Amino acid sequence: MKSIALRRYPFTSCRPPASPQVLDFLAPSTLRQPSCRGFKTTSVTPFWGKSQDSSQQTTTPAPKPKYVLSQKQREFLDSALRVNQAGELAATLIYTAQTPQVVRSHPHLRPLMKHMYDQEAGHLSTFNQMVAKHRVRPTAMYPVWEVAATFLGWSTAAMGREAAMACTEAVETEIGSHYNDQVREILSWQAEAESRGEELDDELKNMLTTFRRIRDEELEHLDHAVENDAKEARPYDPLVNVIRFGCKAAIKISEKV
Repeated sequence: MKSIALRRYPFTSCRPPASPQVLDFLAPSTLRQPSCRGFKTTSVTPFWGKSQDSSQQTTTPAPKPKYVLSQKQREFLDSALRVNQAGELAATLIYTAQTPQVVRSHPHLRPLMKHMYDQEAGHLSTFNQMVAKHRVRPTAMYPVWEVAATFLGWSTAAMGREAAMACTEAVETEIGSHYNDQVREILSWQAEAESRGEELDDELKNMLTTFRRIRDEELEHLDHAVENDAKEARPYDPLVNVIRFGCKAAIKISEKV
């Protein structure tokens, strides 16, 4: 009987590094993890050895070089994360203030209000983690936005269900548009990278996916608001226009401050 030689294949360990502790965005900077500046990640490429057929050798294509962000692009991402965090904070506070009054008069809306609040709370948690991970400075306007959002939620709910839904329509129109601008900007970087034979870092790819998902969920809230008579609010046009103007102003301020 012919003996069969078994070839051993070396493997390298691909165990990922321990996940960094994500702290609340208000934690002292001295307690936060080191910066992920440039949104770089590291990975270990497994070594699979050669084919058993010595006449054929399996070669792994060399990975594409990573697209390196410019200083201006890093500043854009810092600004985007700061604004997104502030916007999601405001959204959770608006729903917190609206829900008791809305469901008191319209109990059937309790599941919808909870669904929208839960999604906004999830968005806020996501951006709190990103802000902490990438050492982004949160907006200094936090206390102002906290008061303003709470008052907006309470006052529109006091005006009735339609006004509360009109508030959601106005806010989500601006927020959805803002997320869309961010997605469009990162996609332009992706196109530039591909034209140079490069690819986006995995961290940036994940960020793009997250922005798209959250944008779609925000626009879903807009649809819910319209379905629940947002356009029946009185006075509709002045109310929606004032809220949209306030959102635009808050976005511009939070980008810088």
